[in-house]
Amino acid sequence: MSFLSRMFSKQQKKRQDDNIRQDQDPGKPEDLPILRDHKDNINRIKEELGNSTDVVIREYTLGTHKGAIVYFDGLADSKAISDFVLESINENHTEDVLNEPFKFLLEKAVALGDIKVVRDWGKTYQLLLSGETIIFLDGFNKAISGSTRGGERRAISEPTTQLSIRGPKDAFTESIRTNTALIRRRIKSPNLWLESMKIGRVTQTDIGIMYIKGIANEKIVEEIRTRLNRIDMDAIGGSGYIEQLIEDQTWTTFPTTYHTERPDVVASQLVEGRIAIIVDGTPFVITAPALFIQFFQAPDDYYFRFDISTGIRLLRILSFFLALIGPATYVAATTFHQEMIPTTMAIAIAAQRENVPFPAFVEALIMEVVFEILREAGLRLPRAVGQAVSIVGALVIGQAAVQAGFVSPVMVIVVSMTAIANFSTPSFAMAISARLLRFVLMGIATFLGFYGISLGLIFMFLHLCSLRSFGIPYMSPLAPFNIHNQQDALIRFPIFTFTERPHLISKGNIVRTGTNQKPGPPKKSENDSAKKGDQE
Repeated sequence: MSFLSRMFSKQQKKRQDDNIRQDQDPGKPEDLPILRDHKDNINRIKEELGNSTDVVIREYTLGTHKGAIVYFDGLADSKAISDFVLESINENHTEDVLNEPFKFLLEKAVALGDIKVVRDWGKTYQLLLSGETIIFLDGFNKAISGSTRGGERRAISEPTTQLSIRGPKDAFTESIRTNTALIRRRIKSPNLWLESMKIGRVTQTDIGIMYIKGIANEKIVEEIRTRLNRIDMDAIGGSGYIEQLIEDQTWTTFPTTYHTERPDVVASQLVEGRIAIIVDGTPFVITAPALFIQFFQAPDDYYFRFDISTGIRLLRILSFFLALIGPATYVAATTFHQEMIPTTMAIAIAAQRENVPFPAFVEALIMEVVFEILREAGLRLPRAVGQAVSIVGALVIGQAAVQAGFVSPVMVIVVSMTAIANFSTPSFAMAISARLLRFVLMGIATFLGFYGISLGLIFMFLHLCSLRSFGIPYMSPLAPFNIHNQQDALIRFPIFTFTERPHLISKGNIVRTGTNQKPGPPKKSENDSAKKGDQE
């Protein structure tokens, strides 16, 4: 064993030394400078990119100098390259201009935005793969990069997961620049700052951190920046990767970051002092810190009157707890606490369960698993087929199970109501937490009845109170209780009462509403009173 251990240690140390030498090797491709001969540069690109067929190389002549234009087909806008680069280069130029061809290309010929000079291959490949166009010129060991990002992109469409009756109908897309533009159209402030970085050794995914300077807490911004810079992975496939790598607590079913596809939701949260994390290639934007009550707030809460919004929000919270403890309550009542059921109902339930061969817990477990399978099947199948499978499957299986005597009709009603109540939660991440905890509470109710359900809820609330989202208590402003931020917690007060931002989130400018914002009828002036007296 000692010999094998020494051999394994030597091999591991050798691999570590090889990795260190590779990292310290000055001859890595990204450290090498651009060559003076444009032919050599073209050959290097072909060799490094494996003669990829989507790499477009156009050679040109500028006076006595030759050069090449390189870009990726599908990532760059070929029409912009033709109109603003090739057309300018192919014009007749005077000899005095061509004495400094690189300066001429940089300042006059290339009519593109965001022009920069690149000198090494690492930056060149990074810009090429981002949709930029690289212009090489013979005799110069540097190149010009122009912004020509284009290609096919999905158009802005309506939200698919967070619908709204009166709210805007635009949603984020997979383009990070489109998403930042959608936010800036709603917040026209110079204090809306955007920081960019790339994460992923292979994918080099563009990440944007957006916040309002002076409103967002600088400590939270720095914490998010630190956690993002700490990520060291080959690939970042979307915002879900980032969400799992920066959250405070891993071992919890409750989401500690909020994700949305609606620009209006992100804009409103930025104004409250939160920070948005935008990931290129995904239509969902992450916002942090996230609070528990935030997952029961819908966009329509702020587009309708406060009394309507309050009633609907309380209904959502009630539906969440119904989805959480519905089957567990049925199991506890029929197994341990029959005396708590009205006599007529107890007799009806007993008559229905007379021919059922399973105990209440097994009966509930079977139906819950079947409904979860139907829900997952309907989600993965094509939309038209998925809806038919979900509806027909639920009806057919439920009716067949009752007729076969596997489950009782009341169990089908309980599971159906639980599934419908679960859909009323605006956030899918919070709804799936209730779906998972539902099975835990069912198991506890099987052994301890209502006492087990009470203990389970107590431990759940203790766990919720222990959670943090980037240092902010997850249950605030309920625990710790903050009287100033109750206007938008369980009850939504009128808009004119939103005088302050959340205290724990925003540490800068917390005042967001001016004085005398309460609406009302016009006040009568002294002249109107005098005219009324004259008429009398």
